[in-house]
Amino acid sequence: MSEPTPKRRTIRSFVRRAGRATPSQERALQEEWGRFGVEFNEEILDLDQIFGRKAERVLEVGFGNGVSLVAAALDYPQMDFVGVDVHEPGAGHCLLRAKEANIGNLRVIIHDAMEVMQHQLASASLSRINLLFADPWPKKRHHKRRIVNPPFLDLAEDKLAIGGALHVATDWENYAEHIDEVMLTRANFRLDERREHHGDQPLDRHTTKFETRGLRRGHRIWDWRFIRQ
Repeated sequence: MSEPTPKRRTIRSFVRRAGRATPSQERALQEEWGRFGVEFNEEILDLDQIFGRKAERVLEVGFGNGVSLVAAALDYPQMDFVGVDVHEPGAGHCLLRAKEANIGNLRVIIHDAMEVMQHQLASASLSRINLLFADPWPKKRHHKRRIVNPPFLDLAEDKLAIGGALHVATDWENYAEHIDEVMLTRANFRLDERREHHGDQPLDRHTTKFETRGLRRGHRIWDWRFIRQ
């Protein structure tokens, strides 16, 4: 009998960052999860049922501490927001902010965004995807971990409705070059706008924690909006 083929190891675009949740973040995860949290499973979510209405939906891949995500949900009450991240302390902070803002148009999933997109989101169910300041994996040997790659973009194409937007931002010049190069190969995404700035011209988004950190280091900022054709 032949040996079974070993399962190929999935290349992750993230690492689970160290750090423990504060008592208030832990409490928010326990007390507010029923209101804002969505568990991961391999079934398509009924977003109309989850939010209790029909609306345009925004997916934020990697929301950090959730401050900019909550601010966007406050600014656009007519839209629904789904934030996905693997970092529990950040999710706890996001739930605290969502509770303080008393918003109903935000849900959080603590899981790998690629798996959430693959299993839980229906085709053409999103009007916008935000990928803001993802890990740049600056070392050449780690470039294969960058999330702006064909598997992610295939999923983004499928989940975005025609005319929907993919917003990307980074503060790493080498990653910006990578994004420009990769997106040129994607016939179903049209570049609508590209900005290079010093943090003073964010493209239809709020400033994020990781953006502020990059600016303190003297980095420039690159913003793109691509339209799903």
